[in-house]
Amino acid sequence: MSALAFDAVSKTYPGRRTALTGVSFEVPAGSAFALLGPNRAGKTTLVKLLLSLAKPSSGRVTRLGRPAADRSTLGRVGYMHENHAFPRYLTATEVLHFYGGVTGVPTGQLAGKAAALLERVGLSDRAREPISRYSKGMVQRLGLAQALVADPDLLILDEPTEGLDLFGRQLLRDVVRDMKSAGKTVLLVTHVLSEVDELCDEAAVIVAGKLARRGPVADLKAGGLEAALRGIYERGAA
Repeated sequence: MSALAFDAVSKTYPGRRTALTGVSFEVPAGSAFALLGPNRAGKTTLVKLLLSLAKPSSGRVTRLGRPAADRSTLGRVGYMHENHAFPRYLTATEVLHFYGGVTGVPTGQLAGKAAALLERVGLSDRAREPISRYSKGMVQRLGLAQALVADPDLLILDEPTEGLDLFGRQLLRDVVRDMKSAGKTVLLVTHVLSEVDELCDEAAVIVAGKLARRGPVADLKAGGLEAALRGIYERGAA
């Protein structure tokens, strides 16, 4: 069973800039899957299509068994952005209450869920301080808590290690492993190859808007993951 799938997906933006051309791949449910590629390869567009923030020009995008245009499954998706735009005057507790409400967490469960998540990400002692007092690493950890507030079946991590300290990086690894153990799915969009090697089962490589490679991480890293990716980027997609 696939947690998400792209079937011959193309996307052209106004002004006729083509971001994706005929991309097809699936992500198995219960896996940790890496999405790799150089800057401006089309990775962000793929994520936007998954989150119903954009529509494909052609092809089909499926999320948790339903067309991505069907927003009923969005409450089962957690998303962690690399640069969070939380209002700086809010506290961490207020942020989690807001996002929990948006994603359908019952009101009676919000307080307990927020407290447990802030404990998990090491922010319980700063839970009622405004975010303006947080370091970048603390904001990143809050972003991870926000992505987990609805206990998602699909977790999308977009360059999640940016700004994280050692505690935060270990926390991220633990979350990915816990999600897989629970039969849930993680999509990791990253340039940090050590995280891919350690956490991910399979990967798709996007180059210039096309799928250049898709397969097990173990196959990609024969001879070194960095060298393999460099070669794929240079060759591009067929």
